Amino acid sequence: MNILGISGLDGAERFKRTHFPGLDDREYRICQGFDSAAALIVDGEVVAAAAEERFCRRKHTGEFPTGAVEYCLREAGLSADDLHVVAHGFDYEPYRFAYKADPVSEAYFDDVLSPAAFRRTLHHNIPGARTAAVRPVNHHLAHAASTWLTSGWEECLVIIADGMGETQSLSAYHARDGKLDPLLRVSALDSIGIFYSLITLHLGFDFNSDEYKIMGLAPYGRPERYREFFEREVLLRPDGSHHIPCLRLNRTPAERQVYRATRDYFERELLPARPPDAEIRQEHSDVAAALQECLDRVILHAAAACAQRTGQRRVAMAGGVALNCTANGKLMRSGLFDEVYIQPAAGDDGSALGAALHEAHRAGEIRNRRSPVPFFGPAHSQESVDAAMEARREFIRIRRFPALQDTCAEAARLIAAGAVVAWYRGRMEYGPRALGHRSILADPSLPQMRDRINAMVKMREAFRPFAPAATVERAHEWFEIAPGSPFPYMIATVDVREPCRPDLPAVTHVNGSARLQTVSAEDNPEFHQLLRAVGKLNGREMVLNTSFNVKGQPIVNTPEEALDTFLNTGIDFLLLEDVLVERRGD
Repeated sequence: MNILGISGLDGAERFKRTHFPGLDDREYRICQGFDSAAALIVDGEVVAAAAEERFCRRKHTGEFPTGAVEYCLREAGLSADDLHVVAHGFDYEPYRFAYKADPVSEAYFDDVLSPAAFRRTLHHNIPGARTAAVRPVNHHLAHAASTWLTSGWEECLVIIADGMGETQSLSAYHARDGKLDPLLRVSALDSIGIFYSLITLHLGFDFNSDEYKIMGLAPYGRPERYREFFEREVLLRPDGSHHIPCLRLNRTPAERQVYRATRDYFERELLPARPPDAEIRQEHSDVAAALQECLDRVILHAAAACAQRTGQRRVAMAGGVALNCTANGKLMRSGLFDEVYIQPAAGDDGSALGAALHEAHRAGEIRNRRSPVPFFGPAHSQESVDAAMEARREFIRIRRFPALQDTCAEAARLIAAGAVVAWYRGRMEYGPRALGHRSILADPSLPQMRDRINAMVKMREAFRPFAPAATVERAHEWFEIAPGSPFPYMIATVDVREPCRPDLPAVTHVNGSARLQTVSAEDNPEFHQLLRAVGKLNGREMVLNTSFNVKGQPIVNTPEEALDTFLNTGIDFLLLEDVLVERRGD
């Protein structure tokens, strides 16, 4: 069977702007259905998957993923009328009656949330898909399928945590005997994801977008200053669930649209809201630290309760909260589980894959295997690379290499010499992390490198750390992990070994942690070869690895985007497949 999975809710933000005009622009991100994506499974195998933002170039877009769908079909050599099933990672039909409470919510259901609305949007954008069966999949079930069916485990605990699905914000399942048995459900009215996002907004960052910045800011703070507030506002229950009373303060539809009463409560009981362009003061770092500590506490509490009920020593996770690398690292070090797996595209873009996997599993076509490094996006031919370079020939000089070995040797030489190098090759990553195909690389031992990349290349906040990528064979030499431990998805923090911290200033965070990516020759061979080449020069098979984009833009997809980003930033060199690109001196 050919099964296409779709995430996102086309028209959700547009509906809010139409029916609730005059809000602050950041308040329109308090909305369901961002991060639209498409994923294609053919006869039980994942053929292609990508987020729509990489095609339309609007970060976190929730619009129908036409570009991603067209790519997936092209990659498989299919047309839309070859599709048997289109699965959507939301199913609001069971809640139709609840949306009849007032005319606006009823119109929202009819125009955006309903299966009929999705079918209209699908047929408008992909007319050839009219012969396919359209299957709505409960949002948390889609997330659960995305992680369980790529874990390689027939039996495990599955935990999903995000802002909200249709009505839930945290769900736990016992995966066994080919099915998911529900264990725990937490209502969206008590969502730790929404609570975290509202504090993110209160601290001057963007809801449903900048939560990772709070994670990066937290180590600069003192959690004890605001710990009492968070312990009072997020109440743990014996069954593993939690209750957040301040999220229930919003009574009117207008209040609920922007959580107005909750945010006013923060203003009174926590601290004044920080305007986005205002200075980040110590009190903001202290709130971030206490919030992160609160999230860690909630996840550990739910995991411990479910582990005790099932006796399971393996857990698979997904949902937007599962992108919190600090909480993931705490869970891995907690001793609750022998193994922890977080699906690499854990956010809502990954629910496209989950919806497709759910339907493929129903059809008996899925063999549960551990996800490889998710290079499921487009690759671009040498002809398209050459055409992009030719169009910019007056701005660049190029040097071609005959083989990957030569490319890696030159990239390693440049990195060892202190250059910032963009590395673009092969298929694009699926999910939010650049894992060695669309990356910016540098030497992690140079003290000035973090500030230089933040200021001249990424154009982002100085407090945010960068991640190290190291060969899986040698990562334990620098990080507090067991030899051979795989961290291939850059999705959890680990501690840098204390003696190594002075030697790795560009990737060691203020609290001694790092968001590690390990690289193996089996899953990521070209990047592994580059790291080995770096090690031959300086004895350390490791680089600083950050995504190939600038602030506010999606990771680059095409050779044209790679070249334009290179030319408009402070990146020193670009390795575009096996071509070294430099700027012309004039």
